[in-house]
Parts: sequence; C-alpha cells; structure tokens
Amino acid sequence: MKMLLKVAFRNMLRNRRRSMMTGSAVAAGALAMLLFGGFVSYIFAGLETNNVQRIGHLTVFRNGYFLVGAGNPAAYGIEHYPDVIRLIRDDPKVGPMIRVITPTQSLLGIAGNFSGDVEATKTFLGVGLIPSDRDRMRQWDEFRIGQVYPPDPRLSDGDSARGLVGVGIARILGLCKPLTLSDCPATQLAASSAGSAAAAAPQHQDLTDLALRDADPAVSKSAGLPRIDLLAATAGGAPNVVSMVVGGAEAQGAKELDDNFIAMPLPLAQQLVYGRSEHRVTGIVLQLNRSEDLKAARARLTALFQQNQLDLDVRDFGELAPFYVQVVAMFSSIFLFIALVMAVIVLFAVINTMTMNVMERTNEIGTVRAMGVRRGGIRRQFIVEGWLIGAIGATVGAVLAIAIATLINHAGLTWIPPANATAVPLRLDVVGRPLLVAGAWIGLVAVATIAALLPANRAARLPVVDALRHV
Repeated sequence: MKMLLKVAFRNMLRNRRRSMMTGSAVAAGALAMLLFGGFVSYIFAGLETNNVQRIGHLTVFRNGYFLVGAGNPAAYGIEHYPDVIRLIRDDPKVGPMIRVITPTQSLLGIAGNFSGDVEATKTFLGVGLIPSDRDRMRQWDEFRIGQVYPPDPRLSDGDSARGLVGVGIARILGLCKPLTLSDCPATQLAASSAGSAAAAAPQHQDLTDLALRDADPAVSKSAGLPRIDLLAATAGGAPNVVSMVVGGAEAQGAKELDDNFIAMPLPLAQQLVYGRSEHRVTGIVLQLNRSEDLKAARARLTALFQQNQLDLDVRDFGELAPFYVQVVAMFSSIFLFIALVMAVIVLFAVINTMTMNVMERTNEIGTVRAMGVRRGGIRRQFIVEGWLIGAIGATVGAVLAIAIATLINHAGLTWIPPANATAVPLRLDVVGRPLLVAGAWIGLVAVATIAALLPANRAARLPVVDALRHV
C-alpha cells in the first residue's frame, strides 16, 4: 500500500495543473458544504435555544388542551397543580434531568386603555407565569451561542399587578408616549366625535371601577406607569376584569404575536380566569439540563401519569412551535441539495482528470502489463490516485472552512435569525461539529474514489498489444 501511495503521488505531480484544478474542485465542494453546514447548525442551535428559553423542552397539559383547548383555556385547567409539580420533581428518574419546572396559565380576553384622551381596545393572547422562573429559563445556553438575557426587572414575583405587552399591542392601545416607543403613529380616538366619547365615558369608568375593586394593592406601587384593563371570561363563564400596570413593551418574533401578546404574573392571570374559585394552571413547563434527555424525560412522564391515573398529556417544544420543525426541514433539504451538487461536480471533475491520465499513459500501462502486472494492480493504481486527489482536496477545503469560520466568529457580526426580535452574534459552527467535518470529508473522498473507478476499469481492460503500439 505504501508503494501504491508513493506511485500515485508521483503520477499526480506529472501533471500538476490538472491535478491542482481537480483538487481545487474537491476543496471548493468541501468548503461550501462545511460553511453552509456550520451556518445551518448554528441556526438550528439558535432556534432550539430560543424555543427552550421561552417554552421549555416539555409542557404538561390536561388531556385535550393541545388539540381543542386553546379556545377555552379555563376549561382545561390542571387541578392541584402544586401536587403534580411535586410528583414530577421528586421522581428519581426525571427529577435530576430538570433544570426549571414552572406553572403557566394561558388566557384570552380584551385589553382596554381608557386613560386620558386614549380610548382603545384590543383582543389579546395572554400568559401568566412566575417571573423568577422566566428569568432562570432565559439563562439556558447549552449550545453556548451566547443568546442569554439578564433578569428582567419589569416582571417580578413581588409585584403581581405589573406585566409586559408586545410592542404591536402597545401601539394599538396608545401606550407609545408613556412607554417611550419609537415609530409609533398617533392613535385615533375610538369615538367618532367628542359627544360620543363623552357618552361612552361613564361605561369606561364603570369598567375601570370594576377592575380596581378587586385589584392587588401592588398596583399603587407602580406610580407613573400606564395601566390597562383586562376583560376575560372566568372558568364559570362569567365576565371578569382586572387592572394591570404595564411595566414595558417587548418585541416578539412575529407580528401576529406582537399585536396580541401580554405577559403577566401568574397570580394576576389566575385572578382574571378563576376569580375567587380554585386557582388552576393550563400548563406545567419543564426545562431540562440537556436536550438529549428530552425523549427519556417524556417517556418517563407519560409512564408516571399513567401509574398515578392522572388525566395529563406531555408535549415537546417541537409540537408547540411547529415553525422550528419547518425551518429544520427546509434547511436540511437545502443542505442536502448543495451536497448533491458538490458531489456531482467532484464526480465529473475526477472522471475527466482520470480519463485524461489513462489516455496519456496508455503506453506505460501496456509496458507494465507486459512486465507481469495484473489487471487488478492497474485498477488499484488509478483508484488510489483518485482517492489521493480527493483526500488532499477535501483536507484543504476543511482547513480553509475552519479558518474562515473562525474569522467570521471573531468579526463581531450580528443578524436577526428566524423567530427572533433582537440581533444576535453571527457564527458558523464548524469546529464544534466534528461529525459534519468528518462526514463531508469522507463523502467527498468516497465520491472521488468512485469517480476514479470507471477510468481505472478502462485502463485495466486495455489489451497489452494495443497499449504498447498506442501513439
């Protein structure tokens, strides 16, 4: 084998320009595959990090909520949810996998702002959560992409009356000035005239009085911040109103969500949905230490609920955020297409080079055959030459890809990935994906070796006499 490699290397040097061009094609294929693969890997890691920080790895629902419960979240509340959380946390199998376990309450309703000259209402999609757990979840960064968030003082466990709204709904409700939002057009009055506005004022005052009647004393702690009224139906079907202090506006990744999103402390959401009845939650969110434990944790939770005869269901973040699954499928298909294109280019480049080598060395092949070398020896000589061209080209491409990725990662570039509202560092995850590098290298070398097989077979089948008299 050592002699075959030595001979193949010398044959490559006999026509340096042709060998260099073919090796460059292999290197370009490796470079393109690895750079795009590193970019795709970073997108996947960023999307997963974003989703896990927001909605965790797994969410426990009452059976039926995932499919039909979104229209009436109050009807699918989990009873005695502290006991369920305790059961999950104390389980010896799934407990050590959990980083954060926290309850959430989803709700639908109408938000209104009737302060000053503004009279605006908007339907909203709300979520009640525990602020300290939210801050902990937003620190998850298993893939080390640097997309973490500091604690948000606008939401706190000690102020159950203060929440956040999307930037879009803040504009619609006329909160631009108190929240100092930019790019905010003047809000049109809901009433068509001053007379109609005056006539509607007593109704608005009644709504505000109803909201303040059962308001948490913490409302008075947030002086200077705007306040909105939230109207929703309770679990029993009766209308209920609470008042929420708007601590700030936070941009969401999609306009549809941005125009409807409201986040509030869990006690305020439960007060709005359940009133004075038993407080429940629609979901129990689990954030794991490692994503690789997701399947095992889900299987254990399902078995645990069956053992305790609990009418609960478990869903992962891929089911709750189908956009993530769609992006992964799309970029995987694009990567596969690029890999196939590069493989075809390498295939024909190596076939062309090896065919030319066979034609130029026909006399040499006849001489070697006349000296007793069998057809298999001739075939191996050209196959090893094709393998060597592929190996050198793929190695050069891999080294260049790692160097370019390192430069880009340290250039300080930023971009806004899918489902994000803020810019994050732009990186190419090539060094951290050894399987990607090894797969691209092995794939291109295999293609180059297979491409050399056809010319090698042709060289091995040449008749000795015809090869010797070839001019």
